[in-house]
Amino acid sequence: MSESDHKAFYAAVLSLKSEEECRLFFEDLCTYKELDQMSQRIEAAKCLIAGETYEEVIKKTGISSATLSRVSRCVKYGNGYKSVLK
Repeated sequence: MSESDHKAFYAAVLSLKSEEECRLFFEDLCTYKELDQMSQRIEAAKCLIAGETYEEVIKKTGISSATLSRVSRCVKYGNGYKSVLK
Protein backbone atom coordinates (compact mmCIF):
# COMPACT_ATOMS: atom_id res chain seq x y z
CA MET A 1 0.00 0.00 0.00
CA SER A 2 1.24 3.46 -0.83
CA GLU A 3 0.95 6.59 1.23
CA SER A 4 -1.63 7.90 -1.26
CA ASP A 5 -3.73 4.77 -0.58
CA HIS A 6 -3.56 5.50 3.14
CA LYS A 7 -4.51 9.12 2.54
CA ALA A 8 -7.50 8.02 0.46
CA PHE A 9 -8.59 5.76 3.33
CA TYR A 10 -8.25 8.56 5.89
CA ALA A 11 -10.16 10.93 3.61
CA ALA A 12 -12.95 8.37 3.27
CA VAL A 13 -13.20 8.02 7.06
CA LEU A 14 -13.19 11.79 7.54
CA SER A 15 -16.00 12.18 5.00
CA LEU A 16 -18.42 10.17 7.16
CA LYS A 17 -21.07 12.48 8.58
CA SER A 18 -23.04 10.32 11.00
CA GLU A 19 -22.77 7.27 13.19
CA GLU A 20 -25.02 5.44 10.72
CA GLU A 21 -22.73 6.27 7.77
CA CYS A 22 -19.77 5.15 9.85
CA ARG A 23 -21.46 1.87 10.78
CA LEU A 24 -22.39 1.12 7.17
CA PHE A 25 -18.91 1.99 5.88
CA PHE A 26 -17.08 -0.16 8.42
CA GLU A 27 -19.52 -3.06 8.06
CA ASP A 28 -18.70 -3.09 4.35
CA LEU A 29 -14.97 -2.61 4.92
CA CYS A 30 -14.33 -4.99 7.81
CA THR A 31 -15.34 -8.43 8.98
CA TYR A 32 -17.37 -8.70 12.19
CA LYS A 33 -14.29 -10.08 13.93
CA GLU A 34 -12.20 -7.09 12.84
CA LEU A 35 -14.87 -4.69 14.11
CA ASP A 36 -15.00 -6.56 17.42
CA GLN A 37 -11.22 -6.46 17.74
CA MET A 38 -11.05 -2.71 17.07
CA SER A 39 -13.88 -2.07 19.53
CA GLN A 40 -12.10 -4.25 22.09
CA ARG A 41 -8.90 -2.23 21.69
CA ILE A 42 -10.73 1.06 22.16
CA GLU A 43 -12.44 -0.26 25.31
CA ALA A 44 -9.08 -1.49 26.63
CA ALA A 45 -7.49 1.90 25.95
CA LYS A 46 -10.32 3.64 27.83
CA CYS A 47 -9.78 1.31 30.78
CA LEU A 48 -6.02 1.92 30.81
CA ILE A 49 -6.51 5.69 30.60
CA ALA A 50 -8.91 5.37 33.57
CA GLY A 51 -6.12 3.67 35.55
CA GLU A 52 -7.36 0.07 35.49
CA THR A 53 -4.78 -2.71 35.84
CA TYR A 54 -3.91 -5.18 33.07
CA GLU A 55 -5.75 -7.89 35.01
CA GLU A 56 -8.90 -5.78 35.28
CA VAL A 57 -8.78 -4.85 31.59
CA ILE A 58 -8.30 -8.45 30.45
CA LYS A 59 -11.16 -9.63 32.67
CA LYS A 60 -13.46 -6.84 31.49
CA THR A 61 -12.68 -6.96 27.75
CA GLY A 62 -11.34 -10.44 27.05
CA ILE A 63 -8.39 -8.92 25.18
CA SER A 64 -5.21 -10.99 24.91
CA SER A 65 -2.22 -9.92 26.99
CA ALA A 66 -0.14 -9.42 23.82
CA THR A 67 -2.73 -7.10 22.27
CA LEU A 68 -3.20 -5.28 25.57
CA SER A 69 0.55 -4.71 25.73
CA ARG A 70 0.46 -3.06 22.30
CA VAL A 71 -2.55 -0.94 23.26
CA SER A 72 -0.77 0.06 26.46
CA ARG A 73 2.35 1.20 24.54
CA CYS A 74 0.14 3.26 22.23
CA VAL A 75 -1.69 4.82 25.17
CA LYS A 76 1.60 5.67 26.89
CA TYR A 77 3.68 6.82 23.93
CA GLY A 78 1.28 7.48 21.08
CA ASN A 79 -1.14 10.28 20.43
CA GLY A 80 -4.04 8.60 18.63
CA TYR A 81 -5.96 7.13 21.54
CA LYS A 82 -5.35 10.17 23.72
CA SER A 83 -6.66 12.58 21.10
CA VAL A 84 -9.91 10.63 20.72
CA LEU A 85 -10.53 9.15 24.18
CA LYS A 86 -9.85 12.14 26.44
